[in-house]
Amino acid sequence: MSDILVIGAGGVGAVVTHKLAEDPSTFDKITLASRTVSKCESIAARVKSMHGKTVDTAEIDADNVAATSALIERVKPKMVINVALPYQDLNIMDACLNTGVHYLDTANYEPRDEAKFEYKWQWAYQERFEKAGLMALLGSGFDPGMTNVFCAYAQKNLFDTIDTIDILDCNGGDHGHPFATNFNPEINIREITQKGKYWEEGKWIEIPAMSEMQVFDFPEVGERDAYLLYHEELESLVLNIKGLKKIRFWMTFGQEYLTHLRVLQNVGMTRIDEVDYFGTPVSPIKFLQKLLPDPASLGKNYKGKTSIGCLIAGEKDGKKLRKFIYNVADHEVAYKETGAQAVSYTTGVPAVTGARMMCKGIWSGAGVFNMEQLDPDPFMNDIGQRGLPWHVQDR
Repeated sequence: MSDILVIGAGGVGAVVTHKLAEDPSTFDKITLASRTVSKCESIAARVKSMHGKTVDTAEIDADNVAATSALIERVKPKMVINVALPYQDLNIMDACLNTGVHYLDTANYEPRDEAKFEYKWQWAYQERFEKAGLMALLGSGFDPGMTNVFCAYAQKNLFDTIDTIDILDCNGGDHGHPFATNFNPEINIREITQKGKYWEEGKWIEIPAMSEMQVFDFPEVGERDAYLLYHEELESLVLNIKGLKKIRFWMTFGQEYLTHLRVLQNVGMTRIDEVDYFGTPVSPIKFLQKLLPDPASLGKNYKGKTSIGCLIAGEKDGKKLRKFIYNVADHEVAYKETGAQAVSYTTGVPAVTGARMMCKGIWSGAGVFNMEQLDPDPFMNDIGQRGLPWHVQDR
């Protein structure tokens, strides 16, 4: 059995802690740490009442490498599961290197002062983790995460060659608010307001934000408008899915959401730079974040389903194929089980499966790894039993 330190007590942290507690044969002592320790205590109390498992809690500022290192030294986990803010990834990786423990996250690093996310900062840790004999697993959420494993599974088991991949993410649920984001508002809005970008025939192509749309029929949800965005898993998949000619990422948005977003952009509320407010510097997007509902609070009234998958085209035995590998998750079921909505659930469950792969030595190695670089079969065998069943559909 393995001791685990979880950093981050939002919706995803709640899911991760619940799912770790459900698997006592793999995970022994669980410590949940956050800047706001009361959030940790609330999650720990719910886990205790549902699973009879005691979860230790701790207060930590994950921006502080020395303090995080000291916490890891005190807890002595086999690995750290980082579900804090993407801004803190590098600091937590540094702390893991300082203390000799493995690392896992669900989203790649973003600098605070620029709306840009790419893997270069974390890939730069390859040599340091390799020399330390430690493993860092990047993006073990759903997208990135499950989507990467879907692609690796298709490459290994379903196709001889893959030509195109379209990753399609649909949240068909309704939380009852006029406008809210399903995870950290600042991160969410920064992600969808930047330029769209996709990869085709060996080069990256940029387009204006939200300028390309297709209607897609999502299993158990139906037809929805999906908009082309840039998403981090594209960057690693173009390197690891051999022979790939084109890859894109799409996410669904309703017209009411887009109208709110457009107005907020037009009045400057999505800016990340600071403005002077009567002598006080204020970041508009951080102020907006304080006004919007806490994503962790959305689950109670959330109804509907998420439907996320990879539409993959290629050849097998000389025949052209087009398959959709996907999962459907129910918001109400997720909330009943973990106290979090399905967007948090679909991110948290793959983090626990990834942690199990590492703790059991099923996935091993020294260095920094993206999900598709590892054997997809044991992950796919585990994840369905853990709460995210997957399906393959001919298209």
